[in-house]
Amino acid sequence: MKKALATLTALMLFSTVPVAAQHENMSFFITSVGSLDGANLGGLAGADAHCEDLAYAVGAGDKTWRAYLSQVAMGGQSAVHARDRIGTGPWYNYYGDVIAQDVTDLHSDNANLSKSSIVTERGSVINGRGDTPNTHDILTGSNLDGTVVTAQGHDACANWTSNSTGSAQVGHFDRTGGGQNPTSWNSAHASRGCSQADLRATGGNGYFFCFSTGDDPAQQEEDQ
Repeated sequence: MKKALATLTALMLFSTVPVAAQHENMSFFITSVGSLDGANLGGLAGADAHCEDLAYAVGAGDKTWRAYLSQVAMGGQSAVHARDRIGTGPWYNYYGDVIAQDVTDLHSDNANLSKSSIVTERGSVINGRGDTPNTHDILTGSNLDGTVVTAQGHDACANWTSNSTGSAQVGHFDRTGGGQNPTSWNSAHASRGCSQADLRATGGNGYFFCFSTGDDPAQQEEDQ
């Protein structure tokens, strides 16, 4: 159901015919549209499918895509760290600019992560501070090092299935400082809530980061 919704959303917003990606090495982007249902992304699987749909729409569907999201241990689900989901790098944006060489580089001050380099799957810059509306809050559920936030009240919006109660850690894609700055790209503050209205109220719109793991999805299916 979530897969179908993500596909429908992508097809409504973009052409039904895939177009060539600007750079063949593109392996990182920020979503140009969220689930439109707050932080209810259909769990990690639904978020991954959304990344894949958006990538497919621009001709980058021949890669395995994963959402940069952590999940907490709850309800029989194990904790998951965003840093462990995204492969080993290096990662490039739509224009072929290097974002980070590997996971360690990604979570350091050396990472090339700023408003100008963090672009969507179509090469567009989303609204940040100073723009109307400001949508710089990006869902991650993660600490600065890419591990899951386990502080009280943080439930990653019921592990990305809630559009009402709960809270999730967000980053600021338009950060102005390094990894220890409170405007960190992946861990700036907690969301007010999990609804679309709550995300918008604090400067977000339900966007998240997508990374290619470097795996061939066809080969992954054969190995399963």
